[in-house]
Amino acid sequence: MAREHILKCLEAARLAPSACNSQPWKFIVVDDKAKLAELSEAAIGLGMNKFTAQVPVMVAVVQEKMNMEAKAGALLKDKDYSLMDLGMAVEHFCLQAAELGLGTCIMGWFDEKRVRKVLEVPRGRRIQLLITLGHPDSPTRSKVRKPLEDISSWNKY
Repeated sequence: MAREHILKCLEAARLAPSACNSQPWKFIVVDDKAKLAELSEAAIGLGMNKFTAQVPVMVAVVQEKMNMEAKAGALLKDKDYSLMDLGMAVEHFCLQAAELGLGTCIMGWFDEKRVRKVLEVPRGRRIQLLITLGHPDSPTRSKVRKPLEDISSWNKY
């Protein structure tokens, strides 16, 4: 996989908005074959994520601490802004990958403890997601989505 493509995806994620510009994320890019094998084993469970054994790159998304302003706002409004921020950064990453003709899969199902050990993530940090990145070997499948009128409205609920 071209490193310049990965860097473009990381740059897109870096530019994502976040509460009070907190940027509470760290993206750990894994392209080492031995570590990829370990991450794949950590992601496979109950018959899910078997495809991870074939991907050339995985990215672990670590939730970092919010800055003071975002943390105060989160407490006052009872909203975990850092998770929303992570979601936007991950989506920026994946949209950039799609623009480059790459395929991604965002995974929340994995053995976090095992991934933490493999990637030497410090205690007190959460690995919220893994993203696979590579060249698809087949066309992207069509996604089934709810109709627009089921997920939106105008001027009232």
